Amino acid sequence: MTEPEAITDNTSDTAVPPVVPATDAPAAATVPPEGSAATSAREYSSTAGGRFPRRGGTAGGPGGDRSNNARRPRRGARPERTKPEFDQKIISIRRVVRVMGGGRRFSFSVAMVIGDKRGKVGVGIGKAGDTQLAIEKAIRDAKKHMIIVPMNKDSHIPHDVHVKYASSEVMMMPAPGRGLVAGSSVRTVLELAGVKDITAKIFSRSKNKLNNARAAVEALKQLKKA
Repeated sequence: MTEPEAITDNTSDTAVPPVVPATDAPAAATVPPEGSAATSAREYSSTAGGRFPRRGGTAGGPGGDRSNNARRPRRGARPERTKPEFDQKIISIRRVVRVMGGGRRFSFSVAMVIGDKRGKVGVGIGKAGDTQLAIEKAIRDAKKHMIIVPMNKDSHIPHDVHVKYASSEVMMMPAPGRGLVAGSSVRTVLELAGVKDITAKIFSRSKNKLNNARAAVEALKQLKKA
């Protein structure tokens, strides 16, 4: 009895190495299970217009609730400005140069009219190296020299008046139904004093607004109650 011949594979005598996947290949995307935190965040981003909650909060957690549209107050917000007691208007502002031994020094001179439009009016002047400081000085000076204009119930002056102050000469007369007819800084004084239906005329050629305003104040001082 003959022995069976051994079956041999003559294709290749070398062993075939196992296939190893590349390490730098991107991993397959995994879908998180329903109910996990990633799923909740994805659902919130789709319903909230693509915006995730701040600081990692969820839709129902802290930082994620935007239903009441509440905003935090701004830091350093400006406080509301209080209305000043008197209305004010600058009639003249000049830069003044003073020559000293070390050179020239510049300062500002501000002339201002203030009033409450109910009979009180004043003219003041302030000088300082800064414009804002000069304005504050002018306001304080105008308050010191404030007068009360005698008027009737219709805000009319009782009679005519003619005054000359320095190089300015002003005349005022009541004019019912004509409104306020005046020019230069005289009109400013009458407006802030609250005078109505009046005609004012400047007879001088002076262009000095401060002198014209002070002439108007002197004219209002000469009025007598009816």
